[in-house]
Amino acid sequence: MSSNPPDLRPDLAPKARLSDVAQDRSDQPTIGMVSLGCPKALVDSERILTRLRAEGYAISPDYTGADAVIVNTCGFLDSAKAESLSAIGEALNENGRVIVTGCLGAEPDYITGAHPSVLAVTGPHQYEQVLDAVHAAVPPAPDPFVDLLPASGVKLTPRHYSYLKISEGCNHKCKFCIIPDMRGKLASRPAHAVIREAEKLVENGVRELLVISQDTSAYGIDIRHAEAKGHRAHITDLARDLGTLGAWVRLHYVYPYPHVRELIPLMAEGLILPYLDIPFQHAHPATLKRMARPAAAAKTLDEIAAWRAACPDIALRSTFIVGYPGETEAEFKTLLDWLDEAQLDRVGCFQYENVAGARSNDLPDHVPDEVKQDRWDRFMQKAQAISEAKLAAKVGTRQDVIIDDIDEDGIATCRTKADAPEIDGCLFIDEGTDALSVGDIVTVEVDEAGEYDLWGRLPG
Repeated sequence: MSSNPPDLRPDLAPKARLSDVAQDRSDQPTIGMVSLGCPKALVDSERILTRLRAEGYAISPDYTGADAVIVNTCGFLDSAKAESLSAIGEALNENGRVIVTGCLGAEPDYITGAHPSVLAVTGPHQYEQVLDAVHAAVPPAPDPFVDLLPASGVKLTPRHYSYLKISEGCNHKCKFCIIPDMRGKLASRPAHAVIREAEKLVENGVRELLVISQDTSAYGIDIRHAEAKGHRAHITDLARDLGTLGAWVRLHYVYPYPHVRELIPLMAEGLILPYLDIPFQHAHPATLKRMARPAAAAKTLDEIAAWRAACPDIALRSTFIVGYPGETEAEFKTLLDWLDEAQLDRVGCFQYENVAGARSNDLPDHVPDEVKQDRWDRFMQKAQAISEAKLAAKVGTRQDVIIDDIDEDGIATCRTKADAPEIDGCLFIDEGTDALSVGDIVTVEVDEAGEYDLWGRLPG
């Protein structure tokens, strides 16, 4: 038995290829896509592909079958930029006709400096400009068949779960982040539009809705929590409305504003999953101040205690940065002590990197790489021990799980309510799965635990 740690860079999701949505139609112009970055970028890719399918374009699962390739890039960290440039280079080598979009597209000179032969560069969520670039490179068929478009649009996730983006942009000014520069200020979608999209997804077989944005707690602030068509643009109201649709509802990127406590009763009632993904980033007040983040770690511990009192089953996920400029050994130890107290269920951590354009680059006392690595190792050792103890306590309990995959040996890969896809652990069922299907939600009895994963069996 072995357990692998979950993705420790949760804001950098793995590359997504589109083999699951490929349409082999030789009479249609054909586009391929490589989608990099976070789930928010994945939703952008889905929207672009949905528009292209509506115009009659086919989707290719490989480079050679495509008339052109779109690369949706990430530009959050220097390492992500390097990965994006590498993906662009690969697409150019394999296909030769490449259109670049996404967060790194906000720096067109950076891209064309490395790859001058790209056909076009557009920024994040510039859907019309991407379509214009595709039209110029690969003209659409004169009579597209609208009925080729799936009712729920083109999805890059498995059929049983889907990301639901509720807003763009962010109003925070964290010194290490350039997302507001790339994606702009907070721009919330009308609540009725979000609900309508969610209804269509559920109607088409989606069993789990993963609510995403840059700052989910701030949803609706920019439009003054406007109400239209019976739905109010406030995260509490939206969560309550989504909870009536009959699917699991999971909240990501939730900042710990005071009104977040209003979500906890909805979790206790079973309307939404008892799961909060909250980017705490650090625990020492001085470090948080240098980050330009709210410096209220002690109060956060009080909030966590209150959340658990109201909903004992709540699972808390967070991400942290170690080796931030000026971080002392004492500050880092405060973070470890805080983690000991907080006992978070799911934790991701990455070492600080300079990002072009970020204000943190100019801070004094940058931490040496070897110290960053040492602190990362110590942090993850602590987080792993907490995870292992928490999972061990679940042995003998019954858990509802959603089935993500069943392999040729009949082993089912599942997730509990405490596990988000890609970034958290899994629960495996290795016998008696003949009657199960991907997307089923079933109850299992946990009989074994590792550092990050669980094993279970069907009761009876």
